[in-house]
Amino acid sequence: MNKPKMATEKGVPSNSRVLMLLGQLERMNGEAMVRDVETARQITAKIFHLIQTQEKSGKEVMSKGSSGMEVILASLENTRDVQTTLNILYILSELLTVGRGRRVGVFVSKGGTGILFQILITAIKELPPSEELMLQLHSLLAKVGPKDRKFGVKARLSGALNVTVNLIKQNLQNTKLLLPCLQVLRVYSTNSVNAISLGKNGVVELMFKIVAPYSKKNTSLLKVALDALGALLKSKTNARRAVDGGHVPVLLALYQDWHRNDTRHRHMLIRKGLLVCLRNITNIKLGRKAFLDADGMRILYNSSTECLPVRTLDPLVNTSSLIMRKCFPKNRLPLPTIKSAFQYQLPHVPAVGPVAQLYSQPPGVDDVVDESDDNEETDADTENDTEEDEKDQRTANDDIETDLNKLHPRKNPGRPFEELRVYERFFLELSEDFQGYNFESSKSASTTSSSFSSSSASTRSTRPIVVPTAQALSPKLAPKSGSRADCNSTKGQHTLPSPSVPTPTPPAPLTPLELDTIHLTKDQDKKEEPRIPSPDTCTTLSSLARPPSQGQMIEQDLAHVLECVSLEEEGALNTGEGGGRGVKQEGSPVNATRHIQSPLLLGGIATRRVGGGGSNWGSDCGSEGAEDEGGEGAVLEVPDTALLLPLHDPDLYVEMVKGTHSVPQYAEVAYPDYFGHVAPTFREPLQERVYGVQRSKIFQDTERLIHPNDIVDKVVYDLDIPSCPVIEDDGESLKFNSQFESGNLRKAVQIRKYEYDLVLNSDINSNHYHQWFYFEVSGMRVGTTYRFNIINSEKSNSQFNYGMQVLMYSVQEAISGRPRWVRTGTDICYYKNHFARSSIAAGGQKGKSYYTMTFSTSFSHKDDVCYFAYHYPYTYSTLKMHLSKLEALRTPQIYLRQDVLCKTLGGNSCPLLTITAMPESNSNDHICQFRNRPLIFLSARVHPGETNASWVMKGTLEFLMSTSPLAASLREAYIFKIIPMLNPDGVVNGNHRCSLSGEDLNRQWQNPNPELHPTIYHTKSLLQYLAHIQRAPLVFCDYHGHSRKKNVFMYGCSVKETVWQSNISATSSDLQEDLGYRALPKILSQIAPAFSMASCSFVVERSKESTARVVVWREIGVQCSYTMESTLCGCDQGKYKGLQIGTRELEEMGAQFCVALLRLKRLTGLRNHQHLLDLESDIIGTQAKVVSSSPTTYVMEEDEPPFLEPIDYSAESNDEDAEPENEHAAEVQGNPDHLDQLSDSETNHRD
Repeated sequence: MNKPKMATEKGVPSNSRVLMLLGQLERMNGEAMVRDVETARQITAKIFHLIQTQEKSGKEVMSKGSSGMEVILASLENTRDVQTTLNILYILSELLTVGRGRRVGVFVSKGGTGILFQILITAIKELPPSEELMLQLHSLLAKVGPKDRKFGVKARLSGALNVTVNLIKQNLQNTKLLLPCLQVLRVYSTNSVNAISLGKNGVVELMFKIVAPYSKKNTSLLKVALDALGALLKSKTNARRAVDGGHVPVLLALYQDWHRNDTRHRHMLIRKGLLVCLRNITNIKLGRKAFLDADGMRILYNSSTECLPVRTLDPLVNTSSLIMRKCFPKNRLPLPTIKSAFQYQLPHVPAVGPVAQLYSQPPGVDDVVDESDDNEETDADTENDTEEDEKDQRTANDDIETDLNKLHPRKNPGRPFEELRVYERFFLELSEDFQGYNFESSKSASTTSSSFSSSSASTRSTRPIVVPTAQALSPKLAPKSGSRADCNSTKGQHTLPSPSVPTPTPPAPLTPLELDTIHLTKDQDKKEEPRIPSPDTCTTLSSLARPPSQGQMIEQDLAHVLECVSLEEEGALNTGEGGGRGVKQEGSPVNATRHIQSPLLLGGIATRRVGGGGSNWGSDCGSEGAEDEGGEGAVLEVPDTALLLPLHDPDLYVEMVKGTHSVPQYAEVAYPDYFGHVAPTFREPLQERVYGVQRSKIFQDTERLIHPNDIVDKVVYDLDIPSCPVIEDDGESLKFNSQFESGNLRKAVQIRKYEYDLVLNSDINSNHYHQWFYFEVSGMRVGTTYRFNIINSEKSNSQFNYGMQVLMYSVQEAISGRPRWVRTGTDICYYKNHFARSSIAAGGQKGKSYYTMTFSTSFSHKDDVCYFAYHYPYTYSTLKMHLSKLEALRTPQIYLRQDVLCKTLGGNSCPLLTITAMPESNSNDHICQFRNRPLIFLSARVHPGETNASWVMKGTLEFLMSTSPLAASLREAYIFKIIPMLNPDGVVNGNHRCSLSGEDLNRQWQNPNPELHPTIYHTKSLLQYLAHIQRAPLVFCDYHGHSRKKNVFMYGCSVKETVWQSNISATSSDLQEDLGYRALPKILSQIAPAFSMASCSFVVERSKESTARVVVWREIGVQCSYTMESTLCGCDQGKYKGLQIGTRELEEMGAQFCVALLRLKRLTGLRNHQHLLDLESDIIGTQAKVVSSSPTTYVMEEDEPPFLEPIDYSAESNDEDAEPENEHAAEVQGNPDHLDQLSDSETNHRD
C-alpha cells in the first residue's frame, strides 16, 4: 500500500484534516483494525462527517494522485466490525453520489465491486444479518453495477445472486430494504446468463408478487420491480415461464388499471414498464398467442387511442404500436403465387442462380408463405431495421475488393478478333471516305444523304396489328429501297391512318448556351417549322401512312392539320375533311386542341371510350370487337403541345406501339404516353412529413383486426384472371388498369370504402423486385380522400419517408391544356407490414415481412382518368418516337446513324446511335480528323424501373442534336456511340430490375450469354472490338437511377481509393494511377446544380465486379468508366436543395453531362496539369475524412445501401430508450445538412 505522503501532491494541502485521518486509517490496516475496533469506528466516523459536510474533503480523497480510495477499500476489506463497515459504506456512498461517472469508474478499477460482494457474502452468514448493512451494501451495488461491465459475472461467481434473491423473498413487506435489492436485481438481470439462472430460482414469479394494481404508494418500488421484470423477460426461457404462469392477462389487466387511474399521467414510467414486459414476452410465438387470446390488441388499441392527444404519452403509444404490429397475425399476400402473373418460357434455363431455382420449383409448392411464418428465432431480430443497418456497417469492409491483381485494369479483349470482326459494320464512321458525297449541295439540303441513314428497326413494325378501317399503302407511297428505315416499316402492312407530320427545317443557330439555362434554351433549339416535304427528303412514318386522298393537302400540312382518327369505324379515313380542322397560328397557346378519338385501342379491341370529359367504361370481358353504344364514338379533345414538345407526336407514338412486342401482348396505350408530358413550371418541394403519420397508418391497419366488420375486402382488379382482370361492380369502387406498356399493378383489393390495397407484379421469370408501379384509376369521386397501400414492397426503407411523392397524371388536366405528371400524395410513409414474405421470396431467410408504401390523395375532376407512377414513365415506344423525331432534326453538319444492335429475347430491337460532326470536306486532312476523334460510349436503362436514366439520356441526345455552338463543338470533338435502352423487354413489360431472363442485366457483364442477355453480349462485343483496334472509348458512362439517395452523382473505379479503404498492404508502384478519373465528376460538380461530388465514390467492390462500370474499366481498359446515378427523389444541396427532381432537371443533367465532356476536352487539350494537382488534393481531403469514419460499401442482395438518414421507426424499435418522443427529431427535413458531412465512402454503391 502507498504511504499517505502520496496524498500530499501538488494542489492538495499537506495539513488537510481528511488526509491526516486517512493516514491514521492506513496505519491501522491489518490486525490493528481488528484489535482496536473503537478507534477504527471513530476515525471512519470523522472521515464520513468531513466528507458529508465539506465538499472539498471529497475532492481531496478522489483527486488524482491521492491514494484515498485504496486506503478506504483496504480498510473495508480488513474490518470485521459491522459499525466500521457501515461507516466506510456511508463514506463510499457519499463519495460516489457526487460526480458519479468518473468516481464510480475509479472505484470499479480499484476492485471495489468484488470487495462489496465479498462483504455481502460474509455478512449474510451472521444471524440475523444486519438490515442496515444489507441496505447500504445493496444501495452501493445499485450505484456501481451499471458502470461495471463484469458486474453480472462477478455477482454470479461470488454467489451474491442468491443472497439478493433470498433477501427479496424474506422482505416483501419491508419496502425500505426491498427497493435497493430490486435495484441490484435489475442490474443482475441485464446479463442473459443471470436472467436464466434467476428465472430457474423463481424470480419471475417473485416479481409478479411485487407488481400491483394502481396505488399512490411505493411507486418507486413498483417502477424498479417492472424494470427488473422487463430485463428478465428478455430471456425467451423466462418469457415462456411467464406465459405458462398465465401472467400475460395479468399484465394487460394491470396496464388497463394504471391507464384508467393515472389520469394526471404522473406514473407514465410504470405504464411504460408494464408495456416493456409485454413487449419482451411477445418476442416469442407463445407470448403473441397469449396476447391475442387475452384480447391484447383491443386493450392496447383502445388505450393508445386515448393517449394520442397527449404528446408526452408518445413513448406509450409507440411501444403499444410495436407490440400490436408484432402480434398482428401474419397475413398471406393475396396471390396464388409470387411468380409474375406473366409467363415467358426461356430458350434455355441457366444451370444455377435464382432463375434456375424458379424453374426447378416443383408444381404445387406454395411460394407465397412458409408453413410457419411465425419464426421464433428471427422474431426478435427482425423487428429493428436500424439494428440490421448497423450490422451491415460493421461488416462494411467485407465487400471491398482486396485482390490487387483484380484491381489493376487489364485490357482483356476476351474473344479472338475474327469473331469480333463482324462488329465492324457498326463503326462505318471509322472507315468512311465520303468520296461519293457532295458537300456543297448538302449545305442547302435539309438532311444528310440517305446513304448515311442506316436501318432503324427500332421503329419497325414487326407484327401486323389488324385495324378494320386501315388500307394497305398505295403503290405510289410505298417506300423505295434507298429511303430511310422508318419507311420500310409500313411496307405492305395494315397501319393506322395518321395526321401528317411536317418535317422541320433546321432552326436558326442560337446564341451559346448558358449552363444554368440549358433547360430553357433547349426547347427553343427544337421548335418545329412547317415545311413542304421535298422529293429527296425521307418523310416520317406517320406521313407515309396517309391515304392518297390526303396526299395533296400540303397547305393543311403547313398549318399542322389536326384530324379526327377513328380506330374502329369504316370511313374513318375521311373524317378529317369536315369542319373540325383548325389552323393553328404561330405562338398559339398550349390549350389549342385537336379533336381525335381515344388512341387507347390497338387491333380493334374495344375497352372504353372517353367523351365529354367523362369516362365510360365497358368491360373487356366478352365484348371484344363490339360496337360502341355511341355509334360513331365519343370525341376527345387533345392539347396540341407540338411547340412545347417538339419530339412528341401522339400519332407517331401509336405507330411505334404497334411495333413493340410485349409478353401480355398489350393492345392499349396509356393516355400520358400518348399526350406527352410538359414539365410543370412551378417548383415541387420535398414534402414535409406530418408528425405521427406512420403511427396513425399503423393504427388504421390494426383496426382491420379489431373491427373486421368494417372491412370490405373486395377484389376489384386482378391480373391473375387474364380473361377479365377488371371486375365489374355496382359503381361503388374505383376501377384500375395496368394493361399497357410499362404498366405494373397486379391486383387491387378494396379494404374500406375509400381505401385500397395494391399488389405489384414481380419481374417476369422472377419472384421479387417489387418497386416500379404504373397504373390507371377511374370512377373516382371529387373531393374524397382515397388511401392507396402498395403492400408488397421489399426494401427496408425508401425515399418516400424523406419527402418523395408519387406521380399523378390527370387526363382532364391534359385536355385543359396541362398535360403533365405532377408530384402528389399526402400522409406518405413506408413501413413494415403484417404480410409474410416467404423464405423462397426472401432468398432463404425466414420470418421476413413485406413493407407498405402508403399515400392518400383526392381528385379534382369528376369522371377523370388518372395515372399513378413510381417515377416519370418513359416507355420503349417513347424512345422509338423520340429517335424518329431526332432524325428529323438533323442538319447537314450532323453525322447521325441509327443501327439495330440486336434483337432482344422478346423480339424488340435495341437501337445503337452514332452521333458526330460531318467532316468539312472529303479532303484527306478532314477525313483523317473525322476518323480519329476519340469515342464516348454512353448507355442507359439497363434497369427498367430507373426511368429517370432515360430522361437524362433524352437530355443528352437533344443536346447532341441541337444547333447550339457548344453542341457543334462537342460533335467536332468526339464520336458518340449511344445505346439509349439496354433493356427494352424489361421496360415494355413493366419490370423493375430484370430482363425477360429474370436476371439483373447489370450483373452479367463478365460472362454474358448471347441468347439470354443479347444486349449486354453485343454491347460488350462492341467495346471488345474497339479495344482490339486500339480505339477504346475515352469515357464510358452508364446512366442509372438511385432510389435511396438524393442528388446526382457518379461511381467510378480507382485502385488507390479502393486500397485506402481496405487496409491491404500495397507498394507505391501498385498505387500508380492517373487521376484523370476524377476530372469529369469534378467538372460536373462545378456546372450541374443537381450534381454532388460528396456522394461520388471510386471504390471497387467484389459484389460489383460483373457490372458495366467495373468490367469496362478492368477488361476494356477504360480509366474513365462510370455509373451516373440520378435520384428518384430530389436534392439536398445546391440550387435545387429541398426540391423534388423533375424531367426538366433530369434533361438538364443530360445536357450538362455533354458540356462537361466539352470542358474535359479543353482541359486535356491544354495539357494543363494544374487540375490534376487539384484532384490529388481532393482525394487527400477525402482520405482524411474517410479514416475518421466507418466506411460502408457493403450491399445486400437488393443492392441498396443501408439508409443513412434518420427515420421514424419508433414503432419498430426494440431499444426502450431509443424511442423518440418527438418525431420531428427523426425527420430529415428538419436538418438535411448533416448528410453533407458524410464521407464519400460512407454510402453504399449501387450500379
